Amino acid sequence: MGKQAVVFLLAAINFTHIMDVMIMMPLSDIFMEDFQIDAAAFSYLVAAYAIGAFMSSILGAFLLDRFDRRKALLFIYTGFVLGTLLCGLAWSYWSLLIVRLITGVFGGIIGALALSIVSDLYSYRERGKAIGILMAAFSAASALGVPAGLYFAALSGWEIPFLFLAGLGAVLLTIAYFIMPEMGAHIQEVKLKPKEVVHSISKDSNQLNALALGVILVMGHFIIIPFITPYMTRNVGFEQYQISYIYLIGGILTVFSGPLIGRITDRFGALKTFYVVVVLSFAPVLILTNLGPTPIPWALVVTSLFFVLGSGRMISPNTMITASVGPSNRGSFMSVKSALQQLAIALASIISGAIVYIDETGMMSNYTYVGILSVVFCIFAMLIAPRLRVAKGNE
Repeated sequence: MGKQAVVFLLAAINFTHIMDVMIMMPLSDIFMEDFQIDAAAFSYLVAAYAIGAFMSSILGAFLLDRFDRRKALLFIYTGFVLGTLLCGLAWSYWSLLIVRLITGVFGGIIGALALSIVSDLYSYRERGKAIGILMAAFSAASALGVPAGLYFAALSGWEIPFLFLAGLGAVLLTIAYFIMPEMGAHIQEVKLKPKEVVHSISKDSNQLNALALGVILVMGHFIIIPFITPYMTRNVGFEQYQISYIYLIGGILTVFSGPLIGRITDRFGALKTFYVVVVLSFAPVLILTNLGPTPIPWALVVTSLFFVLGSGRMISPNTMITASVGPSNRGSFMSVKSALQQLAIALASIISGAIVYIDETGMMSNYTYVGILSVVFCIFAMLIAPRLRVAKGNE
């Protein structure tokens, strides 16, 4: 009961920080109207969190294993909850931009810390189910959290979802204080110094290729995400409240499609599965970024396929990426991977914001080019993927 309670607590904590990240994208039109900003300025709000997460993930690669897990979680999650509260209290674009950066510093390392705690609690043979519970938080945030956040934002303003998340976070923080066990046994096992961590990765071309694959795939995916909402409302014909349908249906479908694609990966091989899924994903990407006025049901079919295949094309390559490094330095490698992917999210958002713009008719222009660029990134990923090899210790 004790270990399982901790896992479910971590999943709930994971839910809050993932929702905090995701809620920004569907609220983009509301932010642009309330703050009177353009698409490029909004992209900085998305990028600010990712940049803060990048900085903390880099530090986490060197420092995370040097502290008791319980103390680290309580400290980091307290910072995240306070940052989220301040997001809901922000009074201007610039105050929100600064607070998003601060929130990202704390929130960006929660996922890596949660995985570390689960890995400490469970042996390798029983760890998969626990990690599956953690990963379910992503789909839950899409299927439940984002639509609820959009609904309350449409009724009462964009501040409400952040205030709700801060309140929920405060409850979870209190629970964590009482049920999280002391976890400091790993501290004496830390051997690599920062210079050695960097050297162990930089001298291994297999690990470098794995990092490149992860970064390029994230670029290809997240260059689309920030402007789905304004494109759907301005160009396709969605009402603001109907945007929640995109995340509700897409999130529910990925709950089922993710495990299915995972099983296909195990049966037919990661590389073959990746090639098939990534090529199939090109269709919804290109259709989505070229939609004009469209009936809502048909548009939802396109967005749902984007969710299913867009998330699905991340499963098999991540299997390859985690196998590209041995157990001895897997933790530091995954922290560096997380940091670089956060940077990639920030860069993708800025690039997308520099390409699209709102024209004189109120329509969003140049989203087509964003879709094409997404496909180009994924083609580069297809060229890198065959270079990855399974490292010793993964057999």
